[in-house]
Amino acid sequence: ANCPIVADVTHSLQQPAGRASGSSGGVASGGLRELIPCVSRTCVAVGVDGIFMEVHDDPNSSPVDGPTQWPLRHLRPLLKELIDIGNATKGKETFEIDVSPFREGEETP
Repeated sequence: ANCPIVADVTHSLQQPAGRASGSSGGVASGGLRELIPCVSRTCVAVGVDGIFMEVHDDPNSSPVDGPTQWPLRHLRPLLKELIDIGNATKGKETFEIDVSPFREGEETP
């Protein structure tokens, strides 16, 4: 399809709604903020072209998606690490994988 792939890291870590949301009686979704670095690193290492992530200066007071927002104060070091991972993994050759049965004495590529 030759189009860029972007990973929506923060929304992929949302949990089903169920938390009480203020005095309105509504419910809000939960999330696994602590996994944002791990999922981001994995996405970059396998070659995605971009990362989408919600960032907030005070995620716990955000009216929506707070549990899956990355704290602004930690954005710069995470982005630096993701750039380093991308630079290390981009341009690697893909393997042509031969899944035929291996026979004793056969040459390996």
